[in-house]
Order: sequence, then C-alpha cells, then structure tokens
Amino acid sequence: QVQLVESGGGLVQAGGSLRLSCAASGLTFSSYALGWFRQPPGKERELVATISGSGRSTYYVDSVKGRFTISRDNAKNTLYLQMNSLKPEDTAVYYCAATDGRDFWLGRVYKYWGQGTQVTVSS
Repeated sequence: QVQLVESGGGLVQAGGSLRLSCAASGLTFSSYALGWFRQPPGKERELVATISGSGRSTYYVDSVKGRFTISRDNAKNTLYLQMNSLKPEDTAVYYCAATDGRDFWLGRVYKYWGQGTQVTVSS
C-alpha cells in the first residue's frame, strides 16, 4: 500500500522560509516521479513543482520559480520542498503526490496522495 506523509508545515512570517518533507513507503521510490501541490482557501488544487524519479529533471509553476526548490533523497525515500521568500499568497494546504506515469510535469498523471500539511504565511 502506497503511503505518503507530509510534514514541516506551520506558521511563518512573510519573507521567511520553510522546508516541507514527504516520507514515502509501499513503492519503489526511484521509479516514481513526485510532485508538490497546494490548495489555497477557496481555490482549486494547483501543481507547484515536480521532480523525475532520478531527480535530474524538475518543473516549477511560474509563481514559485526562484523561491522554491524541489528535491528528493532516494536513499531515504523522502521528497522535499524548500520554500524561501514566502508570501501571504503561498498560504495553502500542501500535498505531496506520486506517479508512475512518464509525463510527470502534468498534474493529471498523479495518482497517490498524502494527507496534506498546512502552510500559513502572515503579512
């Protein structure tokens, strides 16, 4: 059974930083591309960043480019999202997700999901 568990969310001031983690089990970790999604209050879920199984290819939505970095440690079965220069509009529930599909930059291919972790950025 595939399980994804996020951690690291919390309340931070604008301009601050957080690092989210996602621990995976029940899958051959390096065979899956991984992604971070977020859902702000009253809005639909949005793809934020993705990373290929090897970690060599990444994708970011324009609004987080230069501020967020996605990475993975395949030896630890863990996905990370380093978030710097946080803005109030980054406030959302953040989810990690996994796919064995090839087009990992497309949100619709993700099939396994974590429970989410709340990130709140105060102004």
